[in-house]
Amino acid sequence: MSSLRSTRRILKRVAVPAIGAALAIGINVTIATPAAASGSYTGRAYVHGTGGVSDDFDDEGVTNVTTHRSSNVACLWQTILWANGYLPSSGVDGVFGDQTDAATRNFQRDKGLSADGSAGRNSWTKAGDKLVQHDNQNGWLYVVYHGATGSRSPYGSHQFVLQRSPDGNYRFYPPQGSGPYWAAYNSRTC
Repeated sequence: MSSLRSTRRILKRVAVPAIGAALAIGINVTIATPAAASGSYTGRAYVHGTGGVSDDFDDEGVTNVTTHRSSNVACLWQTILWANGYLPSSGVDGVFGDQTDAATRNFQRDKGLSADGSAGRNSWTKAGDKLVQHDNQNGWLYVVYHGATGSRSPYGSHQFVLQRSPDGNYRFYPPQGSGPYWAAYNSRTC
């Protein structure tokens, strides 16, 4: 009987920390960025696409005043807003601030979306409708984003170039004429 109690005590001492460690590992694995937690995001580090470009933006993460606020994804979103006439080129700085929030709300209203100021799945999907593939060189897709035509905005409408790498990650050229910049969620170089 005493050996059974001794074995149980050993199992408790070993099992409790092991279960705790397993739970901790499970929690670390399941903790997601706010964009990933929404279920509408691939969880990748970059804006990503496969196959044809027409649906490449359909599963992108959120960028807004609190999520991915200072990032190249915010810069890409601002470039999209600029191309559609909602932001001046000086507003493309990679920081999702009040001006970008207001421009995003205007974009969303004009597209019949809920104007919450957060560029999430629906906003990215609407923006992705303007992607047109132009060339494929050694696996690199050259894509042009065509801004809104007939825009009533004082900023006009524009187009800009994006490139999709052979592994599916996007980079883009913002209106300041620099770049390309990788469309990264967790870094800002633009």
